[in-house]
Amino acid sequence: MGANLLITPAAAAELGRQAAAAGTPGQMHLDLVSGSCEEHVIRLQPGPMGGQPIARADGITLHAPSSQSQALEGLCLDYRGDLSGGGFLVTARSGIRCCPCGSAFTRL
Repeated sequence: MGANLLITPAAAAELGRQAAAAGTPGQMHLDLVSGSCEEHVIRLQPGPMGGQPIARADGITLHAPSSQSQALEGLCLDYRGDLSGGGFLVTARSGIRCCPCGSAFTRL
């Protein structure tokens, strides 16, 4: 597998729900786009979309472009939900700054 990206059980459950709703059970794609608050913002879409598998957890395989594998090293993908909605959050170890928005980060 490519990157050393962790997926929490809450994130795996939501990824699995979204993949199933889109007709691509167990397959999701993550890629990085330019952010405004930090360098990278995660974008999640259903299906493998030609990416390589970078993480597996609880029946979901997360794919990403091989060119972005190194930028995803050391990240953890989590999901938080409440009565007003929910969203995916990125957390990281030292050497990576995460934005309070939760979906953007910069490697230091």
